[in-house]
Amino acid sequence: MGHKVLTGLQWGDEGKGKITDLLAEKADVVVRFAGGNNAGHTVIVEEEKFELHLIPAGILYPEKYCLLGNGMVIDPFSLIEEMEGLEERGLKLDRLFISSQAHLVLPYHQLIDNLEENRKEGDKIGTTGRGIGPAYADKASRRGLRVGDLLKPLDFSRKLEKALNYHNQIIEKIYSAKPLEHSEVKDKVLALADKIKPHITNIPYLLADLDQQGKAIFFEGAQGTMLDLDHGTYPYVTSSNPAAGGVSSGTGMGPASLEDIIGVAKAYLTRVGKGPFPTELTDEVGHWLQERGNEFGVTTGRPRRCGWLDLPALRYAALINSTTEIALTKLDVLSGLEEIKVCTAYDIAGEKTAKFPDSWQLKEAQPIYKTLPGWEEDITGITSFKELPPIAQDYVNFIEEEIALEISLLSTGPERNQVIKR
Repeated sequence: MGHKVLTGLQWGDEGKGKITDLLAEKADVVVRFAGGNNAGHTVIVEEEKFELHLIPAGILYPEKYCLLGNGMVIDPFSLIEEMEGLEERGLKLDRLFISSQAHLVLPYHQLIDNLEENRKEGDKIGTTGRGIGPAYADKASRRGLRVGDLLKPLDFSRKLEKALNYHNQIIEKIYSAKPLEHSEVKDKVLALADKIKPHITNIPYLLADLDQQGKAIFFEGAQGTMLDLDHGTYPYVTSSNPAAGGVSSGTGMGPASLEDIIGVAKAYLTRVGKGPFPTELTDEVGHWLQERGNEFGVTTGRPRRCGWLDLPALRYAALINSTTEIALTKLDVLSGLEEIKVCTAYDIAGEKTAKFPDSWQLKEAQPIYKTLPGWEEDITGITSFKELPPIAQDYVNFIEEEIALEISLLSTGPERNQVIKR
């Protein structure tokens, strides 16, 4: 049977957590396929706020299977903290499963991440400092430790010793920092193993079994397409593939199993960290969007840079993902603006283009805007498209026409039921 995928179409923070929570209601299985605890989803259920970083938002439904795929990198300390936090709030984790092939984020990854970012001084990437990049680098260099290694403490200790022999040389000789002790790292990580072990399994076989049982499977993305290691604004990207193509490599579920690919985009645009952002607003309107939209990172608390919606970037992301429909979030945030601008094309060195340029050209791209009227009415909580102010309807219809995709969901507030289904 065909299954659904949810991906972010911008630089992350599109509101995927709420949409995942909404769509997971009709799924039997929710799977995360990429990234680590550098991502964050906020879901509000009956005024109760949940902040999730590793565990899929489907965990809020007790009957759902929640799977962490091999494409993820997992900080065991963060995982345990999240698991215990959910249990303290009465949620059961008996259907939470973690791929034995997912790689571990270990203390030396975080140390090197921060040492390297500090070394760059004025040329920082703007990482979260969670060790995600170094963990993926170890994976690609074939010296990483995986979740399955926790099942065999002696093997874990041996592999950790080899990894530390390598990384401690870098920590000492390149960064002039204090090396980490093997026994200290080993003991801290293995102390968590008993809590994690019951959840470790072979995810491809589990997914195949659930698929054969006729279970509806929903793949939950983290970050956004514009942060994709291959297709994003390199080098200001994450270290994995959060676009829909990452589902198969990150879970073992073949691409022929995927049916609907739902892309999530904000009604405006935000970005965290460094990197080019053609439609960024550094004026009072940008500050207004930041405050009204509560644009502060779930994982780091960093303020998000805000700007107008960028249609060339959105069309490009939809292309990369083979997007079949759009969920548009935070439409309510735009209420109260006299006018709303939308980037429809760029001027690059005197030439107009509606295509999203390569990263090296993006910093030269000057947005070409279409100005649309704003609306004064507060639309928070509206659940019918017909009840929106006509000007707000026009804004949504304009986006649909420009990107040639249906906007099937509209978020009109942070809570689970504040949504328009079209």
